[in-house]
Amino acid sequence: MLKVLFSTIMLIPVVWLAPSPSLWTSALSSSFLVALFSISWLVFPHTSSFANLSPYMGTDPLSTPLLVLTCWLLPLMILASQGHVSHDPPSRQRLYISLLISLQIFLIMAFGATELIMFYIMFEATLVPTLFIITRWGNQKERLAAGTYFLFYTLAGSLPLLVALLLLSGDLGTLSMLILSSSNPLSLSTLGANLWWLACVMAFLVKMPLYGVHLWLPKAHVEAPVAGSMVLAAVLLKLGGYGMIRILPTLQPLSGKLAYPFIALALWGIVMTGTICLRQTDLKSLIAYSSVSHMGLVAGAILIQTPWGLTGALLLMIAHGLASSALFCLANTNYERLHTRTMLLARALQVALPLVGTWWFLGTLANLALPPLPNLMGELFIVSSLFHWSNLSLLITGSGMLITAAYSLYLFLVTQRGRVPSHLSGLYPTYTREHLLISLHLLPLLLLILKPEIIWGPHW
Repeated sequence: MLKVLFSTIMLIPVVWLAPSPSLWTSALSSSFLVALFSISWLVFPHTSSFANLSPYMGTDPLSTPLLVLTCWLLPLMILASQGHVSHDPPSRQRLYISLLISLQIFLIMAFGATELIMFYIMFEATLVPTLFIITRWGNQKERLAAGTYFLFYTLAGSLPLLVALLLLSGDLGTLSMLILSSSNPLSLSTLGANLWWLACVMAFLVKMPLYGVHLWLPKAHVEAPVAGSMVLAAVLLKLGGYGMIRILPTLQPLSGKLAYPFIALALWGIVMTGTICLRQTDLKSLIAYSSVSHMGLVAGAILIQTPWGLTGALLLMIAHGLASSALFCLANTNYERLHTRTMLLARALQVALPLVGTWWFLGTLANLALPPLPNLMGELFIVSSLFHWSNLSLLITGSGMLITAAYSLYLFLVTQRGRVPSHLSGLYPTYTREHLLISLHLLPLLLLILKPEIIWGPHW
């Protein structure tokens, strides 16, 4: 694991020493080699123990798929950003790519950490490059407000987590994930224990985000450049789910009593954000609210703490990360040609760009969880585990899946079908780079269809 981390760190001098004409080629080829090397992590023994251990880092069946997804995403972000960043001065281009690389470094250290305090530091460190990417390379002046929302929502949720971790460290003497799962919670009063549990999970619920503390996400997605939207949808939201899976076993038996309102809020958020998607006119905002809806399913599955729920949550996090990132890339393809995100102005594109229309069709099918895609497998695991927890949850999750299918079809029909408006007559054709980008998003989904044991093997 340290080899991949060191190789990623060495990408930064590669970017700054490469000559300007070959800057993007050097960054893309080097990051893609790191991504290919990270696939070797998937060959692990099907046990629940850590492998590739070093003093503070390691991989296990939970972190490995998320680590590979993180490494796989960097070359895709570089590939997607060439359209709007390549016109900047060379120094600004190098800074942009360096921020993407530093973000991957922090994410690798967060997912690979075996100490909770190290995970917390890296969890917070991801804020810095993401904030720079949103506020420096965003498209409109509202990007500053979006960065403020993103920063303060995340900090307000995560500062109580630091206090809770320090209390836990003072009581147990360690924050190692290798032994915390078998430890008992703190010896506190009832009110103190409840507040401690809330402090531990609230940072991750804000990061996912849970419905009610989700307002930062649509703003950040709408104002961020394409690489910012990709990394937010594919990886940064999954930090919240990963952190909850890690810390909730330590919080037993408190979770059995205190999780009910948050499960109800997560399930209610699936329906509410789905209906919000049905009345969106902004393309990126619709995809962002779709992410909130899917992560509501993940939050509910993690909070009930069953093996099926955890397996479905991990599978849906990986599948949704790829599908949602692909949709943001397609939205950027439209924006680079039309310079608008309004769906009514970007309609009937299938006639003008037929192959892109095919990618939109496949992306929306992945978003609505068409069989045999892994999105459906993850949702079936989650719906089954929630039904076992409460029969009434089937009404909400079933309604949410129907609404998801409705707004996904609405997204495809509005943007791709209909009569071609006059202002679309002068569109320039798509590039091979854009088709390769979407192919590399959908290829891992095909791999998960053929080898689903990569995620839901016997290790759960």
